[in-house]
Amino acid sequence: MLTAILCPTAAPARTTYEERDGLALSLTVPGRPRSAGIVRTAISGALHAHRLNRFGSITALAVTELIAVASVLTCAGDVYVSLRHRDDALRLIVWDQHPPHAEPDAASLCLVRRRRALWLLAEAVEDWGGEWGVGEALPPHRGVKSWVTLPR
Repeated sequence: MLTAILCPTAAPARTTYEERDGLALSLTVPGRPRSAGIVRTAISGALHAHRLNRFGSITALAVTELIAVASVLTCAGDVYVSLRHRDDALRLIVWDQHPPHAEPDAASLCLVRRRRALWLLAEAVEDWGGEWGVGEALPPHRGVKSWVTLPR
């Protein structure tokens, strides 16, 4: 005869919103321009759920610009997006699968081209008092990592 043993359920934690972990959202989308709309929708919902609506417009602009540039400069592959809110700052990271360049001159020219393409992002983030950057992704990731940090 089989008997089912039920695990006891944990008592619901009584924490306030401020005591919970911060926002953490990660997703992978195709490296195509239309993916920006998918990510904007997901990010908007996450920001709303965590009562961070004040970041909505700047984050939508940032992710749109980062995905658009990644899709133009990377022939194929997926784009990984990470959004985190910790320590009174929102951090958005986009990794694309841009292949490494064999020649250092080609690599630096590609980086300069990417930075120039992100001029609108640069202006908006700096206006918010935030920071942004672009560089080679460190292992285990590959490709190019673009990021934006927005203070509270």
